[in-house]
Amino acid sequence: MQITHIRHKFHLHRRKIGLYGALFFVTFLSGMAQEKTFIFSQSGGDDQFLSYGFFLAAHNSSLRIKYSEAFLDPLHTDASGVRAIMPVFSPGFALGFLVTARLHDQLNIMFTPKVAFYEHKTDLQLFAEDANAPNGIGVTTVPLMSEETLVEFPLLFKYKSERFNNTRMFFIGGVNGQVRTKDQEEADEDDIVLRGRDLAVELGMGFDLYFKYFKFSPEIRFSHGLMNLHRPGYSDARIDESITDIRRKSITIYFNFQ
Repeated sequence: MQITHIRHKFHLHRRKIGLYGALFFVTFLSGMAQEKTFIFSQSGGDDQFLSYGFFLAAHNSSLRIKYSEAFLDPLHTDASGVRAIMPVFSPGFALGFLVTARLHDQLNIMFTPKVAFYEHKTDLQLFAEDANAPNGIGVTTVPLMSEETLVEFPLLFKYKSERFNNTRMFFIGGVNGQVRTKDQEEADEDDIVLRGRDLAVELGMGFDLYFKYFKFSPEIRFSHGLMNLHRPGYSDARIDESITDIRRKSITIYFNFQ
């Protein structure tokens, strides 16, 4: 007497299952094609003059430096031992609110105040004696780090494509005023001392995705500081002599909800 195994049943019916699945998939696509206004949601406040929301953000930031004329100059004793100053990209995060004003169906102006947390890591490379090196001179690296919390006030223009079903692409750009929360006396104790105020230009792009009860807008944005943050006479002497200009730069991913 032949024993019936469950794998035999799957083997007998897999063609029928595959056929039914293919028919269901074709029917589903046909239904979507016939429904040209495939709109799930009218959410997001696109038709309102003012709409509100919030966002979470993760960024990768670094300092951008410009060397001074004293760098690698043997006449300047503090800077003569410096081989390089290498800022390192460091992660951080931010959170804030959205206030959107509708100027046109495809153009908005946005005010997005936020609190952002930054770490600035820098590798200070120094010449050092090394018996194993060909010329007897090697390199040693000194890691430096400073932390700061900024209150930021971006004012941005958002240009959107026409809405296609539940999706819109957009480009965004504007300026961002930044104020550090800790006072200058406390900041003067850092290895690399920065000024407390900055102005940055920001450019980015993303998508508006419409759901039943809200609009979700993932976005990537690039920020470049416009002001020289170097505070002469307060940083580590080797750094203070070697550089003349410091500016912030960052890449941020935003998760906006409206």
